[in-house]
Amino acid sequence: QVQLVESGGGLVQAGGSLRLSCAASGRTFSTYTMAWFRQAPGKEREFVGIINKGGDTTYYADFVKGRFTISRDNAKNTVYLEMNSLKPEDTAVYYCAVDGGRGSYISPERYDYWGQGTQVTVSS
Repeated sequence: QVQLVESGGGLVQAGGSLRLSCAASGRTFSTYTMAWFRQAPGKEREFVGIINKGGDTTYYADFVKGRFTISRDNAKNTVYLEMNSLKPEDTAVYYCAVDGGRGSYISPERYDYWGQGTQVTVSS
């Protein structure tokens, strides 16, 4: 069982930045591939990006490339989502998740454990 706790969300103006954190419980964090998703009101949960166990490989959805960066600190059992040049359409609840390794990496069904989410609101 893994527990994930996101933090760092808030209200920011368009063009601003936020850094989200996701703290994981347990001793095996370094063995997990981790991902970030987001869900806006009335929309399906969508893939944002993913980072491998060692933190040296990442992949992002097209709509965040060049603006968002995922990193991790295995010593702190934490994965981060640095968000720059935020847009009103980035407004959503952001979730981190542990990769279960099944199916497409952009599908929420692939992931085994989820945090409770943190709200990000970008004003225009």
